[in-house]
Amino acid sequence: MAQCHLIVDSCCDLPARLVQREGVTLMKFPYMMDGGTFEDDLFESSSAEDFYNAMRKGAEPSTAQVTLQTLTETFAAAAREGTPCVYLAFSSGLSATYDAACVVRDQVLAEYPDFEFYLVDTRLASVAEGLLVYGALVQHEQGMTAAELAAWAEEARCFVNEEFMVDDLEALRRGGRIPASVAVAGAALDVKPLLLIGEDGKLALTGVARGRKKGIKQLVEYYKKNVDPAGPTHTAIIGHADCPKDAGRLREALLKEDPNLLILECSIGPVIGSHVGPEMLAVVFWGHDKRDNLSVADRIARKVKGER
Repeated sequence: MAQCHLIVDSCCDLPARLVQREGVTLMKFPYMMDGGTFEDDLFESSSAEDFYNAMRKGAEPSTAQVTLQTLTETFAAAAREGTPCVYLAFSSGLSATYDAACVVRDQVLAEYPDFEFYLVDTRLASVAEGLLVYGALVQHEQGMTAAELAAWAEEARCFVNEEFMVDDLEALRRGGRIPASVAVAGAALDVKPLLLIGEDGKLALTGVARGRKKGIKQLVEYYKKNVDPAGPTHTAIIGHADCPKDAGRLREALLKEDPNLLILECSIGPVIGSHVGPEMLAVVFWGHDKRDNLSVADRIARKVKGER
């Protein structure tokens, strides 16, 4: 039985039915398109097909961090309710929302000093964040306390492995998520870029593929290389930006490698989709500890700071 209140945000890109449960609050990111402002409600009020078709026709949606008003209202409501609470936040490496949440948290705790409230920077985005949230929902239902769930998420985020392919880098360049020089180089080479989210929560270019078929093959190879064969459960998420046929090909290829793999297929939501564009395809799973990939310099820095 749940012992805490869990707040998640719409950048997790999970199906709405998974987060619509007792003791869980969904905080919705805003996005702007065609002169209007909308809430990312995990495609409850619109369809992925309509959103990405609009982008294919030239629409250039933009995004913003969760407003201070939304943060304040959400946190204050949780404080008034009084149940110990955890917020799993979209990566601070890609949005200022986590930093704003820290400020609002302190303001709410000044008014409700006895409220037990934890903020966790997931350092993840989209379906990578979704896999962590999916795991947290299981722990939540199994009765973890707020303190235990926050500690679990802080550790578990390091074992979420992901790689995704985008059709081009223009949307990421336009949103300021990658340098313009990288986008120009990718376009000149006519390749499908492959990216991941580093341990610091920022995007990193890992390679390129000559065509989508080869890109799908490389996503499968990434899974084979990084999945933990001794892991307690083989669960993967396939995320896609309105390319269901490619998602089906990726699913088939992954199941050939691991017939017992439990695969959840998700649509990339409008906030993340604004930055990756149509045809993005991702695989996410529990795998190796990302901290093992830190450079020597970063490991020394962490030791100096007393971090793991």
